[in-house]
Amino acid sequence: MRIHSAGGNATLVEFDGLDETMAYYRALTLDPPGAVVDVVPAARTVLVTFDGPRQPILDWIAAAEPVVATDAEPPGSVTIAVVYDGDDLDEVARLTGLSTTEVVAAHTGQTWTVAFGGFAPGFGYLVGTDTRLHVSRRSSPRTSVPAGSVGLAGEFSGIYPRSSPGGWQLIGHTDAPLWDLDRDPPALLRPGTTVRFEQA
Repeated sequence: MRIHSAGGNATLVEFDGLDETMAYYRALTLDPPGAVVDVVPAARTVLVTFDGPRQPILDWIAAAEPVVATDAEPPGSVTIAVVYDGDDLDEVARLTGLSTTEVVAAHTGQTWTVAFGGFAPGFGYLVGTDTRLHVSRRSSPRTSVPAGSVGLAGEFSGIYPRSSPGGWQLIGHTDAPLWDLDRDPPALLRPGTTVRFEQA
């Protein structure tokens, strides 16, 4: 754990890997001091914003003990129906050495967890347990990826909440509304949420 100042009212906590980051994110969100405004995870960091003196926040962060996923109360779970017709499904099969049917089975056959959000409102970076689906991004990103596209990149799976440029390997699409301002909270996929995909 490495702690860095990030302006007058924020502290950035840096970790060596995603698992450690998520374990400390869970710890820091369990019972934060009243001065804490927000705790925001990323792939290797957690940003803590606060309103008040810095030193008590630093002491609280330093005293935190990592919390494994099985010990934490998940914020919820969702099931998302996917049509597996993505333009890169055959390429993912080639890269992984699986058949397209096996790619779909691997994607639907595990529980995914939202590690953090980013890139666009409603976009969640999901991590699973089946390393066979770890694939690199496309060598040439697309200038426009349709909303609802389901993709893979590195250790993550994700769903594009709106049309945007992107370089993830697309394996399917869904009609699930990922970002809805009339919903509280607007994001369907929040850090810690567990996700199951099912073939539509």
